[in-house]
Amino acid sequence: MLGRKERDQLELFITGSLRQLVPDDHILARVDRVLDLSWLRDEVADLYCTDNGRPGIDPEVAVRLMLAGFLLGIIHDRRLLREAQVNLAIRWFVGYGLHEVLPDHSSLTRIRQRWGAERFRNIFKRTVKACIAAKIAAGEIVHIDASLIRANVSWDALAVRHIADVEAADLSEFEWKDRQSGKHKKICTTDPDATMATSSRNRRLEPAYKQHTAVDDLAGVVLDVEVATGEENEGMAIEARLDAIAATTGVDIKTATMDAGYAYAKVFRALEDRKIEAIVPAKTEQLPGKVIPTRRFKLDAKHNLVRCPTGKILRPKGKLQRGSFQHFHASSKDCRACPLRSRCVSLSRHARVVVFNINHPSLLRARRKRLRWGKNEHNLYRRHRWRVEGIHGEAKSWHGLARAIRRGKDNMRIQAFLTAAAINLKRLAAVLFAILLMLAARVDDRLHHQRIASAEARPAGVRQGRVKKRASSTTPSCT
Repeated sequence: MLGRKERDQLELFITGSLRQLVPDDHILARVDRVLDLSWLRDEVADLYCTDNGRPGIDPEVAVRLMLAGFLLGIIHDRRLLREAQVNLAIRWFVGYGLHEVLPDHSSLTRIRQRWGAERFRNIFKRTVKACIAAKIAAGEIVHIDASLIRANVSWDALAVRHIADVEAADLSEFEWKDRQSGKHKKICTTDPDATMATSSRNRRLEPAYKQHTAVDDLAGVVLDVEVATGEENEGMAIEARLDAIAATTGVDIKTATMDAGYAYAKVFRALEDRKIEAIVPAKTEQLPGKVIPTRRFKLDAKHNLVRCPTGKILRPKGKLQRGSFQHFHASSKDCRACPLRSRCVSLSRHARVVVFNINHPSLLRARRKRLRWGKNEHNLYRRHRWRVEGIHGEAKSWHGLARAIRRGKDNMRIQAFLTAAAINLKRLAAVLFAILLMLAARVDDRLHHQRIASAEARPAGVRQGRVKKRASSTTPSCT
């Protein structure tokens, strides 16, 4: 029979809570079981006046609205509030009834500006500590990687950087100095914090930010997140990130895995100083050319000297370049009588000059260790690929991290913190939901066994009588 459903819906009130209309396996219902923001009001109380001004939005409501957007992939405030108007799950999650007016989307912008990025970092840290308390993160084996995030700017907003006194300078000299200093690169006029970067040589440069992410090995919990400009080198942020991870988890890192983008002497030195085992594929040395390569020169880090292939000493000269590179100069007298001069010193120089990183011994030890990698090291590095890169894919595909929502580094940091917090809450909710399902299965099994035991405990005559009665009642009568 063809059915019919009237769509008038004359009900004006509903009994009970909106929670009854939200399925138990809905992502917001699952996250609500593990989300605790009772501490947030005291955290932001110093930012509000206690006895003056109009009443503001409850801080927990604001954070729940933002988290709901990231959990559902609705990252823009306008669209989120439009969806919340008709979405019962979002209304229940933030504590608003059907008759209540939701906050304006501009209020979320003012809250982000008032609170600042560090308040949202604290929210993210709370999720990390909750995951550690739930035993789904340990902080001992950490996978670290960086990913580019496209800035929220158009190509029309790019301009070429130039100097104010370009007209007074000699044109040829200005162009040469400009190329050497990198000032000819394009910048974003609408978002100066975003810089031109690319993740591959085959792709064009784009205005972007770079997010450094640290992921725990156990269940893929995000332990640390930080945002830098797109052109910043990976090695510049690693020391601060290692210290931040240890401070958040309260556990010393035992093993850290990274890709070849972090294979710098400075990074290996930072890992050695903190007694962290490095699973990082060190870059191979360049093939030797016509000139004797630098690797033939032996660095004596203890005495800060370098010995050439013939045993002569090269001494340091000048200050450190970029904080870690030292120039070592040979004596012109030694080079003049050296039998290897034609292969070692160019015609325009009187003596050989080599450049060593002061952390070069750490790089050499890392290269030797890379040759001795065993099955455990290879397995950890394979886990690094799908563990941390999987987090980047999840964040960009499901939580809107493929592109910056707003402009400015602080806004980008807030987006990164909330995205990481949403991922951690998903991990925590999944564990709790699995435990509840397991307990429910155990209760069902126990009830089933009790029913069987009670049936076996009945007298045989009673059971047979019931069986005969059931059989007689189901047998059709003949007329």
